[in-house]
Amino acid sequence: MNSTDTAQGQGNKTARPLSLSGHVGFDSLPHQLVNKSTCQGFCFNILCIGETGIGKSTLMNTLFNTNFENFESSHFEPNVKLSAKTYDLQEGNVRLKLTIVNTVGFGDQMNKQESYQHIVDYIDTQFESYLQEELKIKRSLHNYHDSRIHACLYFISPSGHSLKSLDLVTMKKLDSKVNIIPVIAKADTISKSELHKFKLKIMSELVSNGVQIYQFPTDDETVSSINSTMNGILPFAVVGSTEEVKIGNKMVKARQYPWGVVQVENENHCDFVKLREMLICVNMEDLREQTHSRHYELYRRCKLEEMGFRDTDPESKPVSLQETYESKRQEFQVELQRKEEEMRQSFVQRVKEKEMELKEKERELQTRFEQLKRMHQEEKAKLDEKRRMQEDEINIFSKKKAATELLQGQTFNTNSSNLKKDKDRKNAGFM
Repeated sequence: MNSTDTAQGQGNKTARPLSLSGHVGFDSLPHQLVNKSTCQGFCFNILCIGETGIGKSTLMNTLFNTNFENFESSHFEPNVKLSAKTYDLQEGNVRLKLTIVNTVGFGDQMNKQESYQHIVDYIDTQFESYLQEELKIKRSLHNYHDSRIHACLYFISPSGHSLKSLDLVTMKKLDSKVNIIPVIAKADTISKSELHKFKLKIMSELVSNGVQIYQFPTDDETVSSINSTMNGILPFAVVGSTEEVKIGNKMVKARQYPWGVVQVENENHCDFVKLREMLICVNMEDLREQTHSRHYELYRRCKLEEMGFRDTDPESKPVSLQETYESKRQEFQVELQRKEEEMRQSFVQRVKEKEMELKEKERELQTRFEQLKRMHQEEKAKLDEKRRMQEDEINIFSKKKAATELLQGQTFNTNSSNLKKDKDRKNAGFM
């Protein structure tokens, strides 16, 4: 093939079929992928939503034919809690890292308005963790433990009437974030006729309320027929049990009642086998792919748009990530400078206001000081005046005292003289 043929081949949207003259070997690609996937192993994460005691743990044990660690929870949880446990399973030479997330206390609160919010937050947290790993410079997605929810089994109480408001609200909030597969738990508690009507009622309510549940894919010819049939059976009516009962000559998983035995793996008794086949054997990889290509991509797109990233500019021209980053960086710098200028102006204004306040305080203190100074001078003048008056009074008192003492002295001398004369006269008379 020359360069002209190559250019023509690249220009045409339809590839030209070519016949090979010999064996090349790329027909081994599927085997290479199988060997690589087998070595790496798989992960699958299931979210079980349902009321306490509805049979979530029992169904998980029955689905994977094992006994997981289960702890009984009470009906008195103040809030909904999500408990995630991861198990390493192996079947043949295929390893599966299974994570089961259980909703503890779902529907047990008096106020059920925000019961779904904890579940939504948990799913978004797993998406955010994967997004942060993707955005790292040095990524390690090949050995990253993917905790995104691949399938949500929503357990519906076998009331036989209709869905609860909590069920409709929760599924509506989750249908854009996870693959919802509704199941009717403990389906052996209602009759077949009631069960059929209940299924129709549930699907009618889901459609009328706009709830998008997971539809098994029909684009693959190998599974389109069975998936189309199973889409018409939804929701699955299941019964779970780890107890074995002897039926004929073999032991089967069943629930034994006084009136008879309900076999878990008997399709005439319940849809457990259909659920297991659809969930694990046929559509597990599609559930993983839908989680990544649909739900995670929606979260990723919304998150990046919130951060300001776009694929096109306002003129609908393509924009690279680098251009968007530089644009956002410039916007951030401008915004940062604007905020810095606002803070500087605010600081200068506050300093001026503080200076004016201090000057006002200073003037008030100076006025107060002058007032106190005048009051001091006035008090001092009054005290000086009182001191002068007291000194004058003291001088007058001293003069009066001196005059009194002089007068008293003169009187004393006169009296003494008179007494002497009288004495002399008396002495002269005797003689």
